[in-house]
Amino acid sequence: MELRLLVTFEKVATVLSFTRAAAELAYAQSSVTSQIRALESSLGTELFDRLGGHIRLTEAGERLLPYARQIIELTEEARAAVTAAEEPTGSLVVGTMESLTSYRLPPLLELFHHRYPRVRLALRTTIGDETRQALRQGTYDLGFLMEEETEHPGLESEVLAIEPLALVAGQPLDVACTADLVQQSLLATEPGCAYRDLFERELKSVSPSVEFMEFGTIEATKRAAAAGLGIALLPEVTVAAELAEGTLVRLPWEPPFTLRTQLAWRTGKRLPAHARLFLDQARKLVAEQG
Repeated sequence: MELRLLVTFEKVATVLSFTRAAAELAYAQSSVTSQIRALESSLGTELFDRLGGHIRLTEAGERLLPYARQIIELTEEARAAVTAAEEPTGSLVVGTMESLTSYRLPPLLELFHHRYPRVRLALRTTIGDETRQALRQGTYDLGFLMEEETEHPGLESEVLAIEPLALVAGQPLDVACTADLVQQSLLATEPGCAYRDLFERELKSVSPSVEFMEFGTIEATKRAAAAGLGIALLPEVTVAAELAEGTLVRLPWEPPFTLRTQLAWRTGKRLPAHARLFLDQARKLVAEQG
């Protein structure tokens, strides 16, 4: 089995599209098709079921995929070891989220840009289930999660920090318990964000008919809260500046759940040197930020 055929197979198996795989590999679609046929011919079995305009892995394809990924990862690791590059090199696709990209990661991105220019970082903004699925499929190399749970099927993860949350509004309000909150206008980011979903679950334990005024971004949610449109629960790091300036007020309610910022990768994936470097630097950065 030629390595280039396995690389093409792994890409098609990940994105389940010959067209998209061709674009990402910078091949003509006919080249991708011929390479898959060559691999199938050498193995004596079909690796994909062609269903009209869609494809899916056959049982043989499912069995081959983890071996293909291991071979590709070992090859990259061997190449790095033999060449003994003086500086880290390689590409890294990282799943992240607005709260981290905008408020925690800039120093890390600046570090890699200036100190490790041969590491090509690509950030993909997704949350929750989307990030976990992309990691399992191999679309992402690493992914940041902000979750209550720390065990994720098919993934390994490292907890970087407890992520404090703050309930904020544009002015002080008398909200001592959850029952007080449901009497207020509630602001939130989109569903699927862990802290929003947990907040909603807590509120609905008191009032099942709770509804939120939804905003697409953290910035929009903060502006709405500052304008007096309601209250919002957000990661403390995202509202630290507004709390210091006094444009937002922290309300005296503490959530009965805990979020943990984590960095995750597919179970069994051998992290190359530049991915381990990213993990180490992310660990150090979050520790310094407290």
